Amino acid sequence: MKIVLASTSRYRRELLARLGLPFDVASPGVDESALPGEAPDRLAARLALAKAQAVAATMPEALVIGSDQVAWCDGKALGKPGTHENAVVQLRHLSGKTAMFFTAVSVVNSDSGLATSRIVPYEIGFRLLDDALIERYLRQEQPYDCAGSAKSEGLGIALLSRMSGDDPNALVGLPLIALVDLLREHGITVP
Repeated sequence: MKIVLASTSRYRRELLARLGLPFDVASPGVDESALPGEAPDRLAARLALAKAQAVAATMPEALVIGSDQVAWCDGKALGKPGTHENAVVQLRHLSGKTAMFFTAVSVVNSDSGLATSRIVPYEIGFRLLDDALIERYLRQEQPYDCAGSAKSEGLGIALLSRMSGDDPNALVGLPLIALVDLLREHGITVP
């Protein structure tokens, strides 16, 4: 079976390429809006599965990987900021606080419909961030396509005071440790 990543994220493509498996990429075209009262981990899990299922419905003989991430701090979900102004608001909100990043991954067999999923939490502590630091960081990194506006794999590491979790790849957008387990459940061994 071919492997398909149901994502247009360059970060997820780069992470999946680390496993050395050939794969295709397809856009899932899924509405990423939260349902009323939906918990952040459940939102990430629902969207990861929905992305994989949407692509699986169009591709026979494929194992389709879907993933989604939701950042959560003080009862507020923080998605991709999209703009400089939104990123400033997010980083001001995160200053001196702890945030949870919930990254979910799902693998769907398009022929059998078998779906397996995992949610991988990652806790991040943010330093106190003043406006000058936020502006310098955003001008240099421009993380407008990253949940929470901070890229730990880049200059955003300077904004963080601590990181805690089972798989640092989850924070970047695709939990590879969990994905290797899920692929094994579907008969794909890495390496």
